[in-house]
Amino acid sequence: MIFDILTIFPDLLESPLNESIIRRAREKQQVQISITNIRDFALDKHSMTDDRPFGGGEGMVMKPEPLTAALDSVKKEAVKERVILLSPQGRQYNQKIAEEFSREEHLILVCGRYEGVDERFRAASVDDEISIGDYILTGGELAAMVIIDSVTRLLPGVLGCADSAEKDTFSRHLLKHPQYTRPRVFAGEEIPEVLLSGNHGNIEQSRFLESVKRTMDRRPDLLAKVLFTKTEIKLLKKQQLWKDIQVLQQVQ
Repeated sequence: MIFDILTIFPDLLESPLNESIIRRAREKQQVQISITNIRDFALDKHSMTDDRPFGGGEGMVMKPEPLTAALDSVKKEAVKERVILLSPQGRQYNQKIAEEFSREEHLILVCGRYEGVDERFRAASVDDEISIGDYILTGGELAAMVIIDSVTRLLPGVLGCADSAEKDTFSRHLLKHPQYTRPRVFAGEEIPEVLLSGNHGNIEQSRFLESVKRTMDRRPDLLAKVLFTKTEIKLLKKQQLWKDIQVLQQVQ
């Protein structure tokens, strides 16, 4: 997987791209990540990448010439690229989109700034627009990092445990069950006895039920997307949770 990031603030990205799982993935050449400074493609001696909007209005708009030149510089002849503009006007990012992006060969992430980019660049060069939430950031760099992090961990062999990505929160639209580690007793609280039983079937059932309960409590909206198996429904009925879940699914 190849990531290219187009930005006017490359230093914002250097540190997080050289830590933890992303660093290891780069070292193993599971991902290639490059940062291109859009200012290097500006046409004037002041390296201007933005200008005032035609028709007046607040703020500045990113100019199309340096954006287009920077984009052309990272396109690779033998690889099909997907150009993504990070913008509050884009479709809202989620796990499904992360999985979609993980099947691409080359993602080019364009970090918007100011009041946005010139519409002619967007119309001619952008394949997709992504927002990471209904709030405004000062630029697209943090959003680009979110995409790189969430996509990289889905790539084969990146995570140490092959099941980790499949069992993450949102993979089934269920929040993850409570987690415990040593010590067995902390501040007078002991971990659930079932986790010490050695019975993996009982442990999985307990974790599933706790996951459902947590989702019902914190994110009931997610339940509308969950498809339960016959075995799971039987277990939920036994715990007298199924009727409540059906009500929540209908509400959502």
